[in-house]
Amino acid sequence: MTTVSVVICAYTMKRWDLLGAAVRSATEQTRPATEVLLVVDHNDELLVRATAAFPGVHVVANGFDVGLSGARNTGIQRASGDVLAFLDDDAAAEPDWLERLAGGYDDPNVFGVGGYVDPAWERGDRPRWMPSEFDWVVGCSYRGLPTTTDEIRNPIGANMSIRREVFGRVGGFESRLGRVGTTPLGCEETELCIRARQHQPGSKVLHQPDAIVHHFVPSARTTLRYYHARCRAEGISKAHVGNLVGASDGMSSERTYLSRTLPTGIVRALAAGLKGDVYGPARAGLIVSGLGAFALGYLPALRRLRRASPAAVAGLSS
Repeated sequence: MTTVSVVICAYTMKRWDLLGAAVRSATEQTRPATEVLLVVDHNDELLVRATAAFPGVHVVANGFDVGLSGARNTGIQRASGDVLAFLDDDAAAEPDWLERLAGGYDDPNVFGVGGYVDPAWERGDRPRWMPSEFDWVVGCSYRGLPTTTDEIRNPIGANMSIRREVFGRVGGFESRLGRVGTTPLGCEETELCIRARQHQPGSKVLHQPDAIVHHFVPSARTTLRYYHARCRAEGISKAHVGNLVGASDGMSSERTYLSRTLPTGIVRALAAGLKGDVYGPARAGLIVSGLGAFALGYLPALRRLRRASPAAVAGLSS
């Protein structure tokens, strides 16, 4: 039977209550985890308090550079399960989360399985202006992902699992990517999954929408300013991913997203406006402006990287 270790990474006392909910959800699974590891990212106060508060959990300090990638790599180093399931410190898993994720590993070609990340809005209701195609802005599943079990390029970091043996073959999460504190950069899971697939062609990642976690979305992340800043940061991150693994692979999923998902989203939003939804035109406009913000991050970063190493971004048009 495949064994699963759960890794939760935390960096701030401000999420203490959310962290407690995340830990409880990981320890109350219908398919019990082999172990639950809580990695504290360079915060001594949090380390001491968590060690005392969660006696059944392995609480360890990040042994690498500050940031989410370093914390996850510490979890990889300390975990013993065949599969490592990563849960954010502000997300709570459904009781059958691990059971649903683990089922995907019956296929030996599957090296990763991700699930559905449901937004838990601090104010209760989702902002009516926010297009669902851009829910990745707040770290959640977005319109355009498969609605049934299917292959994807990479899972969302708040709800993902990866075979431990993969890290032995290709290394851990790239420390030059990943969130550091509140800086909204990322894509470290994208880069890792591309690197793993390049190393072993034919291997794959599955999206299992029945493996559900609820990801807390604070009101501070439901502003237009945050929305556009996060879109720009995503553009910068994707340029760096392309620099590391090749631009063609780095933007493979984005081509479909840009050519199909977003145009369909604009039409849907405008149609909703014609039916009386006053926020429909706003959502259509924000799809366009979000794409523009992404480009404002991606293109300048790409130019800088191209000047530094032209060969590293070759293949963008392939």
